[in-house]
Amino acid sequence: MRLAGKKIVVTGASGIAAAGARAAARENAAVFVISLDSTECRELTEEVDGAGFAVADLTDEEQAEGAFESARSRLGSIDGLFAVAGASGRPFGDGPIDEMSLAALVETFRVNGGPAFLAAREAVREMRGHGGSVVLVSSVLVTNPSPEHFSTHGYAAAKGSIHALTTALASRYAADEIRVNCLAPGLVQTPMSERAASAPDILAYATRKQPLARGLLDPESVASAAVFLLSDESAMITGQVLAVDGGWGVTEA
Repeated sequence: MRLAGKKIVVTGASGIAAAGARAAARENAAVFVISLDSTECRELTEEVDGAGFAVADLTDEEQAEGAFESARSRLGSIDGLFAVAGASGRPFGDGPIDEMSLAALVETFRVNGGPAFLAAREAVREMRGHGGSVVLVSSVLVTNPSPEHFSTHGYAAAKGSIHALTTALASRYAADEIRVNCLAPGLVQTPMSERAASAPDILAYATRKQPLARGLLDPESVASAAVFLLSDESAMITGQVLAVDGGWGVTEA
């Protein structure tokens, strides 16, 4: 019961976010989910007993504000945020920088940096005065790229900005007893990784690169790390980026 009595907001409703919502509920937290996909929201909150949800586009400031107001109304306050919502930039043209347009970069930042920024802002506004824990989600590709299989430079840059946001917020709000940390997952079995999961060469690469997972990571492994950072067990930890990568960062492939 590491999150007993805590009120946790999760952004996203599939993959790592869904695993995070389930894990928080298992640790006796009150959970509220915010996602763009209404079907995924309903299915997840039916599975997570007692959870509430709001359907919102977290790249839209007004919708984000409304969703967090709904969370506050249901929960009473917010003790923790697990901000997972984001997306691949490939549909916008993300790729090697010499093949990208500025529009592709802007859109990739919009769908990754925007939700992280707005969720963190709304959570911090609520937590000032009583403290809390913010857990953002980045990517192992920020520090350990894979040029052959994952040359999405806009995505790497957008996720890198979340590293910077983590340390800046942690520094600013430590005096308010608000902790801000970041998880940097490796290649995880999620809807966003379907392209990789269906490519034999990438699966073989992941098996070598993530030996602890022997392939793609289970979302629950990332959720477990999130529970730790949201709990009082990590009360003295802030401003850190924790790689949950199955050995990706220290293994040659």
